Amino acid sequence: MRPMRFRPASLLMALVAGVLLATGCASGGSKGEALQRAQYAWSAAIRWGDFEGAWNLVDPEYREQNPMSELELERYRHIQVSHYRDGAAQTTGDTVVRDIDIGVVNRHTMAERSLRYRETWRYDPEARSWWITGGLPDFWRGE
Repeated sequence: MRPMRFRPASLLMALVAGVLLATGCASGGSKGEALQRAQYAWSAAIRWGDFEGAWNLVDPEYREQNPMSELELERYRHIQVSHYRDGAAQTTGDTVVRDIDIGVVNRHTMAERSLRYRETWRYDPEARSWWITGGLPDFWRGE
């Protein structure tokens, strides 16, 4: 009998799904706790290269207006995130903006570079959930 093996991507997807379920079912939790859970799930998905999982945390209105093609998703498979550091955050009502420093390695050239980008989160009271409003990070900006 062979032992069961789990792929890291499968474990990550299970973790992200659990966090999403907890976020969606957290009726007794505060908006702040829900934001922390959503941001943790987002950063974990980005760090581990689960861009399809991260895409599920993007605002549904944005996803509908800006569908991601298979070619765009394939482009994300050519990079590896080496670090993801969150910085200062600003809160205004149901919107949170935070600055991110991210390291990216091109899997083909093994060249690493850092970039900064800004995340904007909005709270959806109907879904009781936080959504990132700007889509996935643009790792190719300026290239």
